[in-house]
Amino acid sequence: MSLIDTIDFQVMGDDRGQLVALEGGKNIPFDIKRVYYLTGTKAGVPRGFHAHKELQQIAVCVAGKCRMIMDDGKERAESWLDSPNKAIRIDKMVWHEMHDFSEDCVLLVLASDHYDELDYIRNYQEFCRMVV
Repeated sequence: MSLIDTIDFQVMGDDRGQLVALEGGKNIPFDIKRVYYLTGTKAGVPRGFHAHKELQQIAVCVAGKCRMIMDDGKERAESWLDSPNKAIRIDKMVWHEMHDFSEDCVLLVLASDHYDELDYIRNYQEFCRMVV
């Protein structure tokens, strides 16, 4: 698996518009236990800056765009999320950051488990020690 693991969702639709279906265990590689979204992010204010010990996530900009930085402790890569049918998988033990949110950005995140603060690694140096 590449550090930037993108998923292209099938777009269905007709002259009335488009539809993208996200289904746990099908085009989402896990059962979905939590869904959240970021909106109204302030200009120049990045988000993220953490990793998860076990949680897996799928991030998709359903509107607007943002720049994703992914880091596994050995390699750092970035990619733009700028289409509602393109997503990035954020695997466990991957440090991730979100930057350069457009004013209209709505970043939707699907998670493999419920919120658990104990699953977070919020210190980059600690994260690097854990992945060595």
